[in-house]
Amino acid sequence: MGDEVDHDADRWLVTKVRGGDVEAYEVLIRRHRDRIFRIALRMLGNPHDAEDVTQDVIIQLWTAVAGFTGNATFTTWLYRIVVNRCLNRRRHTHRIQPLSEADHPSAAGADEAVLARQRAQATLAAMATLPPELRVALVLYQLEGLSYREVATILKVSEPVVRGRLSRARRNLLNQLRDWI
Repeated sequence: MGDEVDHDADRWLVTKVRGGDVEAYEVLIRRHRDRIFRIALRMLGNPHDAEDVTQDVIIQLWTAVAGFTGNATFTTWLYRIVVNRCLNRRRHTHRIQPLSEADHPSAAGADEAVLARQRAQATLAAMATLPPELRVALVLYQLEGLSYREVATILKVSEPVVRGRLSRARRNLLNQLRDWI
């Protein structure tokens, strides 16, 4: 992953939270809040919806942590909750707005900055059109840097299914972004 997670610390914190330790819960949330928001933003494409999902997940975690069995890492379990919340929100809102350039500012020279912004907007707009099962696989693998196995565990599918979804997502994006290549 882009930012390493200390799984032993998570296990220890989860144990404390299960015992009702509010301070351990706050530490656990601080450790993962940005990650939750980042996935929600990439899934939903709207910062306000992403913040709502982040808050829902944070609230849900206090009670849901009792159901964490430890069969997977805490982050894998947490990602599954975030993905489910995002998919539920998309099903109920039926509106997908691509991220704006303000959500992902680019840096470069004047002409390069304009081109980079336009390319980023086109990519984000293309991602917003992907079916949810393709988009979530792409976000978790390509943007979050998870392994095929981790993505498969989160989505509760096999690794070949993840590979197939990624292939279809990439092919779809390539077709939509042909003018930018």
